[in-house]
Amino acid sequence: MKRGRRWAAAMLAVWMVLALAGCGASSGAAAEATASVSMADSADAAGGYGMSNGAAMPAAVEEAAETDAGEAGDSGTIQERKMIHRAELELETTDFDQAVADLADLTERMGGYYESSTVADRGSDYRWANYTIRVPADQYRAFLDQAGTLCHETWRNTTQDDVSEAYYDVQGRLTTQRVKLERLQALLEQAENMEDIITIESAISETQESIDRLSGSLQHYDSMVDYATVHINLNEVYQLSTVQETPAGFAQRLGNAFAGGWRGFLTGMESLVVALAYGWMWILLLAVIVAVVIRLGRRRSLKLPGRTKQADKPDDKPPQT
Repeated sequence: MKRGRRWAAAMLAVWMVLALAGCGASSGAAAEATASVSMADSADAAGGYGMSNGAAMPAAVEEAAETDAGEAGDSGTIQERKMIHRAELELETTDFDQAVADLADLTERMGGYYESSTVADRGSDYRWANYTIRVPADQYRAFLDQAGTLCHETWRNTTQDDVSEAYYDVQGRLTTQRVKLERLQALLEQAENMEDIITIESAISETQESIDRLSGSLQHYDSMVDYATVHINLNEVYQLSTVQETPAGFAQRLGNAFAGGWRGFLTGMESLVVALAYGWMWILLLAVIVAVVIRLGRRRSLKLPGRTKQADKPDDKPPQT
């Protein structure tokens, strides 16, 4: 019995050793197979250095680059929103030169700059100016508020555009193209076939063009996001426009009517005098023509027959002594 047990134990031990050896061989074979599959995938992504499928190589490289770029983007932090701020201001002033200087000083203090500037005369001694000013986005609200105190603000319009989706789409495509360029450059160093070299160099040129185009778009977005755009229309006026409250009673309404009528009369007289000053040559010419016509009319009336006979008729009354 003891010998039977010992033989059984020995057979069991041999079986276990063989089983373990088989498992180890299987694991090694599996690892080798996995490595072979990985190498095959890499060769497929590159199109194979034999380059029998070299024409499909750039597309495969780009697909692999998109995968890498996507994995890198997924591991990033939460992205901030990209906002473009714009505003329009209508301003009035009775001291045009001082207002122009104040706006220039405010723009400089806020770290902004003039993108465009137009100053003109309306033809009636009143001037106007149009400005397009770029100010840092973090100073945008402060600039609007202070500009409204330097001059009389009559109108304001503000808009905000959220370009986050478009911005990060361009940024992601740019990252993909840069990864693709690196892979193509690595393949170019290892390529030996002339046909493959030409194919890779063509793909590198196209990829570089895409990178330049996407970089330009991203720089434009950065400029619009980092600096807000403010359009200002500045008008020189004789009197600032005001928004009056509803009069409390008849007396106040009557007083406002008299005051408004007087101001309207003065404004009308000023306009008339200015118009006469512009047309003084025509007025002088008209006065000369009227004077000539009147003088000719008098001469003609003196030569009429009735006036001549009446002048030659003697006086019937005897002279008084």
